Amino acid sequence: MAAHSHHEPHGDDLRAAAQAALERAGEQWTAMRANVYGALSSFAKPASAYDIAEAVSRSEGRRIAANSIYRILDLFVAANLALRVESANAYVANAHPGCRHDCIFLVCDGCGTTTHLDDDSLTGGLRAAADAAGFAAERPVVEVRGRCAACVAQVADRAGSSGQSTH
Repeated sequence: MAAHSHHEPHGDDLRAAAQAALERAGEQWTAMRANVYGALSSFAKPASAYDIAEAVSRSEGRRIAANSIYRILDLFVAANLALRVESANAYVANAHPGCRHDCIFLVCDGCGTTTHLDDDSLTGGLRAAADAAGFAAERPVVEVRGRCAACVAQVADRAGSSGQSTH
């Protein structure tokens, strides 16, 4: 399957899609899980369990341990509600939890923005290579580190304004 586009729900629609996906997986949508998902989906960049624990603690008015958050995040990853950015040990809410794809992340080393791509042709090749080696790939994750377009432009602008060459 090659790259394709999705209708990506936001706000209450995203929360409802996540709840439906979790319940299809045979799990309950508890108040704590809803709070963790709400916190996770509010971050513009990948968030650590500690970031999420802090946000949930503020909203609940009591301290929530990161261990509790990790357990919920593991469940969310297994149920496709969240994706784990391995190199950052951080998580992002899956913008379309009803659709499964392997993870391809573009991670900007400048601003931290992480873009998730759905392109199973690349990970299909990885799965085929693993299969040929007798290895059962369960969850391929590809991360490409570099600079997003905005950071590339910003570096070029600074170099241009200081008279430096960008070569």
